[in-house]
Amino acid sequence: MSDFLSAYSIQNWLESCPQGYLENTEYGHQPGEKEPELLITNPLLHEETLRATVQLVVGERCALSASSGLINAAPDEASKRFLATQTLDEARHVEIFTQRLYDLGVKKEDLESTIRHFANPNLVKFAEVLLDKVDRKDFIAGVVGQNIVLEGMAFSVFEMLHALNQDMNPKFAHTLSGTIADERRHVGFGENRIGSLIKAHPEKKAEVERMQKEMSYWMLATFADAFRNNTAAAEFKRIEQEAGLEHHARFQGVDLAGMEPEAMEVVLADTVLKEFKVRLGRIGIDYQTPVRP
Repeated sequence: MSDFLSAYSIQNWLESCPQGYLENTEYGHQPGEKEPELLITNPLLHEETLRATVQLVVGERCALSASSGLINAAPDEASKRFLATQTLDEARHVEIFTQRLYDLGVKKEDLESTIRHFANPNLVKFAEVLLDKVDRKDFIAGVVGQNIVLEGMAFSVFEMLHALNQDMNPKFAHTLSGTIADERRHVGFGENRIGSLIKAHPEKKAEVERMQKEMSYWMLATFADAFRNNTAAAEFKRIEQEAGLEHHARFQGVDLAGMEPEAMEVVLADTVLKEFKVRLGRIGIDYQTPVRP
């Protein structure tokens, strides 16, 4: 275990993160980059962009609370130090997505009311399931919920968003690149650290499996709200067609730019659930199929 945890040391974090892929960035993107004017001036696209960014802030606030809360529940010093680095990563994610809200025109005094207005209640339920485990100082369930379920969801969501924005919004795509690198490291810790603990505490399996099923349901309900009856996608296509633009966004072998939002929901949901099944299998947890909203 000690050799594995040495790869998650603070020294490695310094070399790979602040001195690595984040060097010479501001709020995760290249200095001077700005949001496309269209996202600020078009009322429909502006509201949808605010709504989507708020979900990122809500998810990252949950991740920040979970990581910091799990430090004192960790069974060894090396895990505590890794969770300290993850706590700073999550705090950075909260900050950069909050800064995006400011860049989109939200005033600082309106930040909390904007988050309350747009926060998806199903995502809030998702967070409550995880934070209940953290509050109980349940390290095994907490790390599975945080570093496998939440981070696994975030990893795929960020990759899809990155594909959609890579050509159209380089500033946001650059912001997402750093978070994707962080999430990959967090998921790796969860997979490698929890397997041995599950073997040592087989009585925890059933509880962890129930938690995964419940969190997966709230995740799917959040996706359903985000994609079904989404009018912003049609507005983007209309603007692209009028401007004569040909937009492609490859994700999981498909071109998202040519898909309806409902089809994109299926691609994202199936990707995340497939990853859950693989990663949970690696740590000895039997994946539980959630109800589809």
